Amino acid sequence: MYVSVRDNNVDQALKALKKKMQREGLWREMKQRRSYEKPSEARARKKAEAISRARKLERKRRQIEGF
Repeated sequence: MYVSVRDNNVDQALKALKKKMQREGLWREMKQRRSYEKPSEARARKKAEAISRARKLERKRRQIEGF
């Protein structure tokens, strides 16, 4: 990941870096890797994420169709 610093403005570059990391999902991954996740917890998390994605897609589909 690359962020350029313009006019010695480190704060702006740091803000851009954080935004890129957020978009890529690196913050979430780093948080998950801090501690061990039991297999049952991983399954529950993945199932919840799948349900969330499905609901989001359904909301978008309904919005497009005009419900």
